[in-house]
Amino acid sequence: MTGTGDHEDAATYGATAQAAIRRPGRWWGRKGTAAKVESYTRISFHLFPVAQLVTALLSLTPVPARSALPVAGALLVHVALGLRLTGQALDWVAGRRARPRRLLFAYMACGFAGAAIAALVLVKLPDDPPATYYTACVGTYVLFLAFSCGLGVLALRTHRQSLVAVAVATFGGWLLGSALLPAPAAAALALSTLLSAGGLTLASRFSIWLLQAVYELDEARHTRARLAVAEERLRFGRDLHDVLGRNLSVIALKSELAVQLARRERPEAVEQMAEVQRIAQESQREVREVVRGYREADLYTELLGARGVLSAAGITCTVTGTPTGLPRPVQAALAWVVREAVTNVLRHGNAAHCRIALTVVPADPRAEGRPAVAELTVENDGVPSASAGSSGSSGGHGLAGLRERLAAEQGTLEAGPAGKSAFRLVARVPVPADEVAEAGVPGETAERARQELE
Repeated sequence: MTGTGDHEDAATYGATAQAAIRRPGRWWGRKGTAAKVESYTRISFHLFPVAQLVTALLSLTPVPARSALPVAGALLVHVALGLRLTGQALDWVAGRRARPRRLLFAYMACGFAGAAIAALVLVKLPDDPPATYYTACVGTYVLFLAFSCGLGVLALRTHRQSLVAVAVATFGGWLLGSALLPAPAAAALALSTLLSAGGLTLASRFSIWLLQAVYELDEARHTRARLAVAEERLRFGRDLHDVLGRNLSVIALKSELAVQLARRERPEAVEQMAEVQRIAQESQREVREVVRGYREADLYTELLGARGVLSAAGITCTVTGTPTGLPRPVQAALAWVVREAVTNVLRHGNAAHCRIALTVVPADPRAEGRPAVAELTVENDGVPSASAGSSGSSGGHGLAGLRERLAAEQGTLEAGPAGKSAFRLVARVPVPADEVAEAGVPGETAERARQELE
């Protein structure tokens, strides 16, 4: 089903999306939780090669330019490969592409080659070089090995492969130290290589594990929402089965009996067919009642369903007030408002909290002809812009469709921003004084409904 409200809402939503693109500050607010964690992880890992480049270049400052140029060249290639590997490896973790095996091999090979170049520069230094030369070359050597493990682990499948990479880097640190330094200094170099490579590897593995856990939780949230919809469909199917199953069995038996009686030319066949006709008409009436109840669920059912669906989507939902005492036309109109508003909360923005409040404003005795008003308020946060919150539509009906439904009951609808990144929808429907129960009137049904909603 489609309507003019859909086209108006779609146009509004498109304008909002373009405005968000023009204003980069809203880019982050439009992302879901999983997308935010992925963006944060991606930015963090892209800063790793930048940190390696800055640290290594600062370390190489005391080294003569003739000796530092080969190391700097290898460093630039290693950093460029690291930036490319980070993006492709995270895409692989997210399941968007194949594992970048060749790029991983090139990155690791470049890292160990850069470490070898730094070691050669250290070997070819004068017999009695300044201590800063040693520190610069050794530091750059360790950086090559550490970052090769720390970023290369993003594209490794198992923890064992990560441990092997750290072990190779540690062995390289011990090998250089044993060739050029005394035993205590060689052990210190190997230990520093182990700590730096192991620390970066551990941080990378933990970040990948956390990102995968967020992916799984997000998928579980969507699965719960789909299961809620499937459960509602099963309930509807069970209702139809309960209504039609017994009646169809009776119709089949009576039809068979009527056939047998007709073959024997017995007058009772007419009575049996009349009974079949009556049961068929009764089945039609019951099916219409089931479908009508499904399409026009009362407000109490919609409030309970809204809280369940929002909770399944990870949105904290609070419901206050009960529809006890409201006439059925008023409940039906407000039930559509709840259904549409909750769908908008799920489809647009990134809400964390939603508040649904139902109140009955008593009639003003000083103003004649002004009846009591049932007021429904739906307010949620996480709206990136004022217009985005009102842009959604559900089941072919937008806000224009809701206004038409409420207008049939002389009701009104207000929708708009409610502070920073929040949206509020308020529906008001007048209630005749002789058909509304005052809020807070004690009663077993009202109290039970209130307790279940709370």
